[in-house]
Parts: sequence; structure tokens; C-alpha cells
Amino acid sequence: MSDPKAPAAAPPPAYDDIVDAARRLAGVAVATSLIESPALNARVGGRILIKAETLQRTGSFKFRGAYNLISRLSPEARRAGIVAYSSGNHAQGVAAAAAIEGIDAIIVMPSDAPAIKQANTRGHGAQIVLYDRFRDAREAIAAAIAQERGATIVPPFDHPLIIAGQGTVGLELAAEARARGVRLDAVLAPCGGGGLAAGIATALERERPETAVFAVEPLGCDDTARSLIAGRRLANDPAARTICDALMAPMPGALTFAINRRLLAGGLAVTDDAVRAAMAYAFATLKLVVEPGGAVALAALLAGSYDAAGKTVALVLSGGNVDRDAFSEAVKAAETA
Repeated sequence: MSDPKAPAAAPPPAYDDIVDAARRLAGVAVATSLIESPALNARVGGRILIKAETLQRTGSFKFRGAYNLISRLSPEARRAGIVAYSSGNHAQGVAAAAAIEGIDAIIVMPSDAPAIKQANTRGHGAQIVLYDRFRDAREAIAAAIAQERGATIVPPFDHPLIIAGQGTVGLELAAEARARGVRLDAVLAPCGGGGLAAGIATALERERPETAVFAVEPLGCDDTARSLIAGRRLANDPAARTICDALMAPMPGALTFAINRRLLAGGLAVTDDAVRAAMAYAFATLKLVVEPGGAVALAALLAGSYDAAGKTVALVLSGGNVDRDAFSEAVKAAETA
């Protein structure tokens, strides 16, 4: 398996690496079940299986990759501590994994990250260093801290161990679909840097090669969708804004894009209004609280960006960490639209 300190240029994770990650996460991460809603099925004319990672430890799938990497650190690396940069969900996953393993963690977070994500990160014992996401380079800040302390950087997506950990979502999807006797036509996964989509696609390449995997992003920050069309990595406009704070990576990762370019069926983009509508629908109909970035796959389905009629589709609700006021505003805006 890959070295925890492997650079982004390291080889991509293989299927066996994801299986190994699943063994490591057993009893630590939550194996979230697939949820089915007759109301949603009727609305889109297909069968929809919802992977609610909102119910995952720390409220998002990010715990999977973080723990898979951090739990493998050597005794020397553990003593030096870890550094991560994140808008919030990776931060919480890293902080929780570090707390479980007894490792000091420093998290570089944007100053506009939701208060609940900052509070939860501190609640796990991590130290937070704030920065301006539109002026400062978070990677440079983290690198300087890591160099000073000799600490290990735990990147949010562009690392084989992180991708392998996120790929356990795909393993669980395949296993439960098989147990239900279901053939999956497609999987829709939220996409920021691309680690979740890459991990799922890698798992399903072996488990369900007939299943099409789509990355879903907010319009304006749809760098993966545009990069897939261009055949090379394209950056987002630095001036782009979206309510999906978890999906504002500046561009696809080098490693994640290499995987996604080969395995994904395509990329979908949704508006912030569609995301608000999906959050409101999840709350009213599915009885789930979903953050903006976590709702984009559902938004693509409800807005018709992906036609699920006559198909069986799995979608990932990737996170539920949203401030109460921001959630209330989003739901009210959707209801009055």
C-alpha cells in the first residue's frame, strides 16, 4: 500500500487498496445504509438509492480517507503531528481521526468556513489557523507549518490513501446493491477536488463495471466537468462564488483527475437555486439535513440534469454540516422561489 507521505505523483490506488482501507475502517467508520424514498422514486420515475454520508462520523464521508491515512503514520510521524487544509469537512475528519489516534493536528481553514465546521473541528481537539480563501494560498500556509514542525500534511483529496478511503463508499454501494439484487445504472457523487468520485469509480470498475459514475458540481465551480471535456485540468475562476463551500477546490487534483478522466462517464453542474431546492426537499421529504455541497447530486436529479426515468441510480449525500441560519435561509429561499 502507499506511503502516508506519498506525493500527488504517486500511483493511483488500486481496487485492493480500497478493500484494505475498508478493513482498516471497519468498526471505526459508519457503514451507511442506502435509503429509498417512494416519493422520490415517483417524482423522477426511477429507483433512487441514497447513500447518506450525512450520517457518517463527523457528518461527512471525509472521515474515511482521513482515518485511512492518519492511522498508518509511523511513531515518528505521530509525534511530529499532522497539518491539513480544508473548508470544513476534511478538517473535521482529520481532527476526529487524529483524536482517535492521539495525534496533534493543526487545520488551516478559510475564515468564512461555516461556524459549525470550525466549532466541530476545535471540538475534536485540533488547532485552527484561519486564512482568506480568496487571497491566501492554503497549501503554502500548511506547507510552512509542516516544515517548521516536521509534521505530515494530510491533503483533502490528492493522495492515494485518501482516495482509497473514500472508495469504501463505492464498495458499500456495490455490496448493498448486490444484496438487494439491484443493477445500478449510475452513481451521482458530489465533487470538489475529485477524491470521492475517483474512489467510487475505482471500486465500481471492479465491482460494477456497467455502472456509469458522474461527478456533480456547483455551476461556476465545475472545474472537473470542464476538465473532462477539455481532456486536461482546468481551474475555476477565482471570482466564482457558490453556496457550496465544500466544493470550491481551485482545480481538480492531479491524481484524482488522472483517475476521473479514465473512469467517469461525465460531469454535471447545478445552480445554487437547484441546490437550495434539493436541501429543502431532503429536509421535507427525506427527513435529512444536508449541507449545500452535500446536496448537489440530489439537485442534479431533481433539476433534471440527469434523467433517471426507468433507471436505478445511487446518489451520495456527502455531508450534513451546515450552520442553522444558513440552512434555514436556504430552505426558505427554495420555498419562496
